[in-house]
Amino acid sequence: MSPSAEEKINRIAPVLRILLGQDGQYPTVRFVEKTSLPAVAVSVPDSADETAVIEAVSKALDRASDVQAISVEGVGVFEVGAVADATTGRVAGKVLIVTGAAQGFGLEIAEDLVSRGAWVVLADINDAEAKKQAEILQQQYGAGRAMAVAMNVTDLASIQAAINETVKTFGGFDVFISNAGVLKAESVKTQPEKDFDFSTAVNYKGYFLCTQVASKILALQHKADPAYMSDIIQINSKSGLVGSNRNGAYAGSKFGSIGLTQSFALELIEDGIKVNSICPGNFFDGPLWSNPDNGLFVQYLRTGKIPGAKTIEDVKKAYEAKVPMRRGCTTPDVMAAVYYLIEQKYETGQAVPVTGGQVMLH
Repeated sequence: MSPSAEEKINRIAPVLRILLGQDGQYPTVRFVEKTSLPAVAVSVPDSADETAVIEAVSKALDRASDVQAISVEGVGVFEVGAVADATTGRVAGKVLIVTGAAQGFGLEIAEDLVSRGAWVVLADINDAEAKKQAEILQQQYGAGRAMAVAMNVTDLASIQAAINETVKTFGGFDVFISNAGVLKAESVKTQPEKDFDFSTAVNYKGYFLCTQVASKILALQHKADPAYMSDIIQINSKSGLVGSNRNGAYAGSKFGSIGLTQSFALELIEDGIKVNSICPGNFFDGPLWSNPDNGLFVQYLRTGKIPGAKTIEDVKKAYEAKVPMRRGCTTPDVMAAVYYLIEQKYETGQAVPVTGGQVMLH
């Protein structure tokens, strides 16, 4: 069976992007139907495997100079952006995908990454809001610096379509941040099965499916250049390190996800992919906790998780008292861990706590 158009693009664009890199900086490689730019012709048979694709592309590029576009017969044209981007910052020139990025903590992650020089893909099931936020980021930081894709992390086809769109736009990506998550707080005695299944599908299975699809592109880029390394970072939770009273479905999915992280790390390091989790403490000031209608403070008050609590403020004070630093976690706290994991080349399979001392590893 001949490969589809998307499959052809996915096995050519990432190779082009990496082989055209210079000193660890990589250009964008955008797929277009045709171009007015002078193009280098590359012939890649449908039967070519990854090694053959790399060899064919490498030979064509070795014979060319000042490559502005590459034409692949039967596929289309790939326009090449500048390797040296005008931006500066800790992730300057990197392409990152963030799931659950239309709002809340995921959006804050995306905003911080763009501000530090990255190109960012906002992936969310709420694609309309993701598109709106991507446009805002482009207005602030420059055209093309952010884009939105629809992604349901529980649906393999949806994830693949989002990855396809990313590759068509940028040629590949360097970091996949698996942030999308849900929480349904309830006693094990009364929680509906559908709520348990929902938490497991998004938090646990979704992480597995995203890694399965994303790792194929990252592995191909490493194959094109064995010195190239990339990252998958899962945003886990303090509840992935210690149990959570009347919140077992969430904690169980997060505990399981750390098992996935360790297992993925052992397997994918041969592809140059580091896999780590970050386990934040509670974001008390964010909508997950503070939403007056269905935030966790409201949920925990209703379910009686804090004995004697009469108001939302009582619940909040009880949770703040559990943290040695006497405050909730913030986005800058977590971003410090994100940048550490990207920059640290000798760390994989870790669950990094960012909890203000509430959870201490042993």
